[in-house]
Amino acid sequence: MVNIDTVYQTILAIANKEQRGYITPQEFNLFANQAQMEIFEQYFYDENQFSRIPGNSTEYSDMLDLLEEKISIFKINQSVSVTPSTHEGSFPLGMYRLGNIYNFNKKVEEINDDDFGNMSNSIISPTSENRVFVINNNKFIIYPKDNALSSVKMTYVRKPNNVNWGYNVIDENAIYDFNSSINFELHQSEQTSLVMKILSYAGITLKEQAIYQAAEIFENKKIQQEKQ
Repeated sequence: MVNIDTVYQTILAIANKEQRGYITPQEFNLFANQAQMEIFEQYFYDENQFSRIPGNSTEYSDMLDLLEEKISIFKINQSVSVTPSTHEGSFPLGMYRLGNIYNFNKKVEEINDDDFGNMSNSIISPTSENRVFVINNNKFIIYPKDNALSSVKMTYVRKPNNVNWGYNVIDENAIYDFNSSINFELHQSEQTSLVMKILSYAGITLKEQAIYQAAEIFENKKIQQEKQ
């Protein structure tokens, strides 16, 4: 998890140093959520690319392990209700990518409508022991519809929660409010990437070293304040 106040204060310090003007909390929150989602979506592109590399060398295996660690924060395993009469269920709000659906610890296979039609007309058809599901209008329908199903287990990857730098206005200044703030959910190692992306959205381009220095100055200042 990356502290949102650390990122914002680093952004302000760099913007001030570069004489680029004040980035308002509203602007920062907008840029921050955009940056978090962009980094999050990149995980899956990178995972797909690295897994395709022939031989899967140690270097790429390590990168895949790191990506898996970063994605694992967002993996959910939960029970999802199914309407007994229709075997239809809704995907959880905030779901980004479906993993698997299980019925009594047995995987339910996903098929498309054409495959289901062919399967229904063949001697190989779904049974209560070997269920299948199709996706239709952001819902899933499980077959066969034998009225013996009220819930399934589902694994999926959820989207990161929206971040927010909360504040109170005191003497016309925005003062950080811990209670109304929501931190980034990304891995701690993404702090510099977040700062760089937010700066780029604000039209400020800098090398990483400047960001590290600004973050270090803010962290030291924060530690000194906490000791007082």
